[in-house]
Amino acid sequence: MKLHELRDNEGATKKPKRIGRGPGSGMGKTGGRGIKGQKSRSGVAIGGYEGGQMPLYQRLPKRGFTKPNRKKFAVVNLGLIQKFIDDKKLDAGAAITEDALVASGLVRRKLDGVRVLCKGDISTKITLEVTGASKSAVDAVAKAGGTLTVTTAQAAE
Repeated sequence: MKLHELRDNEGATKKPKRIGRGPGSGMGKTGGRGIKGQKSRSGVAIGGYEGGQMPLYQRLPKRGFTKPNRKKFAVVNLGLIQKFIDDKKLDAGAAITEDALVASGLVRRKLDGVRVLCKGDISTKITLEVTGASKSAVDAVAKAGGTLTVTTAQAAE
């Protein structure tokens, strides 16, 4: 097979419906929009309009508050850290920092910091330095003989 011989499977693609191309096309003149009315005009965005009835999004109660300056952490589980150590993608001998986690590919980007959670189990003695950690994660690392240091003012929750 050569590049110029590549084809889609039969019936895999359909030709788009060409609207407003004369009466023979079956979609000429009004182009499937009917006659007159709001929807026949251009620039119409009806969206959540319900024919004059109070729209659903207005009928439902508004609750809560979204903090505009909230911090977003990249989340890592201990089980994944252990897996990366076993696969030799992380060096357990050296201190594992947030930059090391990003370099290994375990975390895509740091965001406002990396937070370690306790899902999975850790058996290797490691030194972790991260922005945040759960209490159970700190205990699990200590139980394995390692240390987990929370670097910023954010205490372990």
